[in-house]
Amino acid sequence: MAQYLVLIYGDPTYEAGDDDTVMKGHMKFGEDHGAKIAGGHALQPVSTATSVRPDGAGFSVTDGPFLETKEALGGYYLIEAADLDEAISISKDIPMPVGGVEIRPVVVFD
Repeated sequence: MAQYLVLIYGDPTYEAGDDDTVMKGHMKFGEDHGAKIAGGHALQPVSTATSVRPDGAGFSVTDGPFLETKEALGGYYLIEAADLDEAISISKDIPMPVGGVEIRPVVVFD
């Protein structure tokens, strides 16, 4: 069984807390796929992000995400699936009224 990180992206101005439908959707996702979910969390808004980058003389620390985009990372699930096709099938059940998801396999180091 492989692990996949499913990154949930959406409109950073959309407040999921204002839409009970989305929260209920995530609860249903957990009920339907609980055995496949190894972890996951919602993230605080993009306005709380801090970026750290090497700058040659040390590090530069700035407020905000790495990139300004129309869609921002809002949360994630770590799921276990037999293959990418199963990970895609599971991910289609994640409530995402705006935006979408990115699925990436987790590297296992021996």
